[in-house]
Amino acid sequence: MTSLHDLVESRKSVRGYDQSRPVAPEILERVLNAGRLAPSAKNLQPWKFLVVSSPEMLAKVRPTYQRDWFAEAPHILIVTGDRTEAWVRPSDGWNSLETDLGIAMDHLILAAHDEGLATCWISAFDPAMLREALGLGPTEEVFAITPLAYASADAQTRPKTRKSLDEVVRYL
Repeated sequence: MTSLHDLVESRKSVRGYDQSRPVAPEILERVLNAGRLAPSAKNLQPWKFLVVSSPEMLAKVRPTYQRDWFAEAPHILIVTGDRTEAWVRPSDGWNSLETDLGIAMDHLILAAHDEGLATCWISAFDPAMLREALGLGPTEEVFAITPLAYASADAQTRPKTRKSLDEVVRYL
């Protein structure tokens, strides 16, 4: 088993997927379970994980983010949430939805990487088009999407660059 540190260090956003190799149901289930186990404010778990795999639904979802590499993935994972089900801080009304969904999405993509799958966290989709394609209810929101697949032999990745610890950490 890979250590969490190794997973975090080695995971990259992948742009290129093997259409001919669907992910086995038991692997999908392990990835989804990692998202289910993510912490959330007051343990309210205001999320739903949608796995799009059918040709009919893929045809509806793919146009919401028009990149050739996105259209190659045999599965698309969509993280949605309901703001009315998330915790709200009484003192100022801050809603935890984005934080809760961000933690769940991170668990999902790290679990996918641990299973040898490739992902690319996408937020630049067309929200109105995706909402319609999915038939979401009035209080459901799409947070992020990712292809969920094996990388193709010619998959594109970018160098992983991050600010130094000195730039992002303050010891008080």
